[in-house]
Amino acid sequence: MKLTQDGEVLAENKVLILYILNKLENPITNDGLLRLVLSVMDMNYFYFQQFLLDLLENQYIARFDIDGKHTYSITEKGQEALELTLDMLPGIMKLKVDTSFQSELTSTAEEESIVAEFTPRSENDYTVTCKINENNTCIFEVSVFAGSREEAKKIVDNWKENAYRIYPEILNSLNK
Repeated sequence: MKLTQDGEVLAENKVLILYILNKLENPITNDGLLRLVLSVMDMNYFYFQQFLLDLLENQYIARFDIDGKHTYSITEKGQEALELTLDMLPGIMKLKVDTSFQSELTSTAEEESIVAEFTPRSENDYTVTCKINENNTCIFEVSVFAGSREEAKKIVDNWKENAYRIYPEILNSLNK
């Protein structure tokens, strides 16, 4: 797809983004939105970013920063534009969004709810922060010390893989 191609195809891609955002109850991160779009159609990452920028400039979508990540939601003006242009979106594309949407959205929400990152303070001193977010609100956060980059990475990977098990154990220990 070329960005200079048929204006109708470009508009269709923007309508698709609005259609997906309109189905969401909560704001979604840039990566999450891209995954949802890619589950429906093949789109170049750079074109996707340009479409988001165009939608932002026209105030059809709003961007918020939550936990240092850009999140997007549709605005009232965007909903009005969607109502006027929804006919541009092929029925098969709407059907794809409507049928594959829930499983992809669940997967995206799960990935975004478990967060872990490490920050170097010196060569042998890292702070690892592990979080659980629910409905764009941090419900659990813990920061720990790591003595090496390898140890910090191991903690991050372990949290991302096992947070569902570790979190209840920590809560049980705190409630004793």
